[in-house]
Amino acid sequence: MEIFKNEANVSPLAYRMCPMTLSEYVGQKHILGEGKLLYRAIEADRITSLILYGPPGTGKTTLARIIAEKTKAHFEWLNAATIGLDELRKVIQQARSRKKHGERTIVFLDEIHRFNKLQQDALLPDVEEGNIILIAATVENPFFYVNSTLLSRSQVFQLRPLTKEELLVIIRRAIEDKERGLGNLIIVADENALNHIAKMSDGDARKALSALEIAALTTPPDDNGQIRITIEIAEESIQKKVILYDKKGDQHYDTISAFIKSMRGSDPNAAIYYLAKMLYAGEDPRFIAKRIVICASEDVGNADPIALVVATSALRAVEFIGMPEARIPLAQATIYVANAPKSNACYRAIESALNDIATEETMEVPDHLKDSHNKGAKKLGHGIGYKYPHDYGGYIEQDYLPKKKKYYKP
Repeated sequence: MEIFKNEANVSPLAYRMCPMTLSEYVGQKHILGEGKLLYRAIEADRITSLILYGPPGTGKTTLARIIAEKTKAHFEWLNAATIGLDELRKVIQQARSRKKHGERTIVFLDEIHRFNKLQQDALLPDVEEGNIILIAATVENPFFYVNSTLLSRSQVFQLRPLTKEELLVIIRRAIEDKERGLGNLIIVADENALNHIAKMSDGDARKALSALEIAALTTPPDDNGQIRITIEIAEESIQKKVILYDKKGDQHYDTISAFIKSMRGSDPNAAIYYLAKMLYAGEDPRFIAKRIVICASEDVGNADPIALVVATSALRAVEFIGMPEARIPLAQATIYVANAPKSNACYRAIESALNDIATEETMEVPDHLKDSHNKGAKKLGHGIGYKYPHDYGGYIEQDYLPKKKKYYKP
């Protein structure tokens, strides 16, 4: 695959430093450690259709490059964002022709989540018949974005964000590498500067290498020809930390789930952390406020009715004042709900009653509770025998349901 070579002076550092062999690959030991299934399949050139799923900069495309370098099969490199259905069919037709001559075809499809159902269906017969071996990559949860039939014919491997230590290995390798990295420059990097880049890259190798490249290329050498990368330069090079958070993807649902469960579990510190994460990522504050209202009623309920008052007040405040000030009433409501005593008795009561409505014979309203103000009500017996509680000091026993039910269990 010559397209990946001899671009040291043209391509970005992150592209140039992509490993070409498994021995160079950093991270993902849970699927690429020696003896693991994917490791053995790549080494033996026995790849079957697979889907690589994980955040940006974790090595999905890099794995495809390693496979492209190692395999004896014909390798097609496609991007779902740019390829049309006609072009895809042409690639598949060529793969069928190769199969007749005993040659395998591996199709790497980046960003498969951008393919619609029709485009994904076009792949299915040829994946099933073995005309192509599909390697698909996506940052989105494939169980949401990829057809179930295609999923069932592929192995799904989830890649995890790289650790700080793994990123430091990649950064130092780039500084020392004279062929593809920055080794021809005399770079002296402070340890705290490299740690800052690794920490703020949030598991993304591409982000870390891009920040290193900016730091190296924009810092003039001193009198000794050394490029000194200090913590101040590192901070300038990486700027604001960009966290992985898709408002319609896993991070959105996982974070709001953790936020609610932390409030329910009475951990204000965890709840505030997840609140901060969502606000930092640009989540709609009204969406967050509505979830606090639901939690205040579902999980606190009448154990502390003021929780719902605080939560609904926060929702109104968010709509009235907007961000960034809205973070304060959101934090107040989050902490109040997290610290409040918990009871889901009201939630369980309505769920149980709804289940009875859906699955059992509907109970009639007893005659003595029916409206007695319309003409002819008395002739029908409506309202007769009803006991007005205030005539009995505020409480009097009488039947309000034809059959006794126990929904509310405080």
